[in-house]
Amino acid sequence: MALITDFKADMKFGGARNNQFKIVMTLPSFAGAHGPSAPAFGQNSGSETGQGAYDPNKMSMMCRATNLPGQTLSEIPVAFRGRQIFLAGDRSFDDAWTTTFFNDADFGVRTTIERWMNGVNELADATGVVDPAVYQTDLYVQHLDRDNKLLKEYKFISAWPTSISQIDLAAEQATEIETFDVTWRYMHFITGGLGTGGSGPNVA
Repeated sequence: MALITDFKADMKFGGARNNQFKIVMTLPSFAGAHGPSAPAFGQNSGSETGQGAYDPNKMSMMCRATNLPGQTLSEIPVAFRGRQIFLAGDRSFDDAWTTTFFNDADFGVRTTIERWMNGVNELADATGVVDPAVYQTDLYVQHLDRDNKLLKEYKFISAWPTSISQIDLAAEQATEIETFDVTWRYMHFITGGLGTGGSGPNVA
């Protein structure tokens, strides 16, 4: 019984819950633009990606699933008299970040990601921006408690979308909302958090 009591005492904050999270995205200017004032990416080639409006709050709300990234600190084996000594090497950020979005009927989120990718490399003639400072931006995933307070935050530095998944269509699917995955490449991430009872930084 004492062990159960100790465990309950250590779980006084109730445990982190998988479904309490939020993503925060700040898009490049060309990806967030739409309508007559938008850059003419794709308009001459017929590959315009749509007029869905960019709404940062909706992008956060429509995110169905994502992940908190893992970390790898490499090792350097050094041979010494028939044995190996392992020393710490450099960090690596080999795993891409992934997000899964619900697809609303206005296609707003999907169109925004398509516009971002199209601005980097246009669908028909491969033109687009080449300056990383223009098409890369910082993205956030925040783990929250049930009072919407920040527990842990990861900031992905210089991120950009590398792929957007297909959406399967089928006549039999009458009771499900479409979803699609987006894969992001980033340079590295930094992490922080204020703990239960704190309030997160104003990054939205």
